[in-house]
Amino acid sequence: MYAVLRQGSHQYRVSPGDVIQIEKIDAEKGQEVELEDILLLNSADGVEIGEPRIPGAAVKARVLRQDRGKKILVYKFKRRKGYEKRKGHRQDFTELKVLSVSRDGRELD
Repeated sequence: MYAVLRQGSHQYRVSPGDVIQIEKIDAEKGQEVELEDILLLNSADGVEIGEPRIPGAAVKARVLRQDRGKKILVYKFKRRKGYEKRKGHRQDFTELKVLSVSRDGRELD
């Protein structure tokens, strides 16, 4: 059983027990959050596809940590002009452990 959820501009395929890193959300470490933008559900009942979302579907997860990713270097240059520019970036993220996937208040197997 799994669900496809949309968070920010990304989509994630999750099952209970998975650990995922999503774009930063406002939540404290140890807090439980409910993500409700579910696009697809696959369970013993079959596959259900939203148009674009599935009403009543939710993924419950616990926040493991708030952190920043590895540094990404952005390097620009123009040949033969002496122009060089280097810039670094670290993206904030929230790490979640998926606890359950539910539909209309009942957990799916």
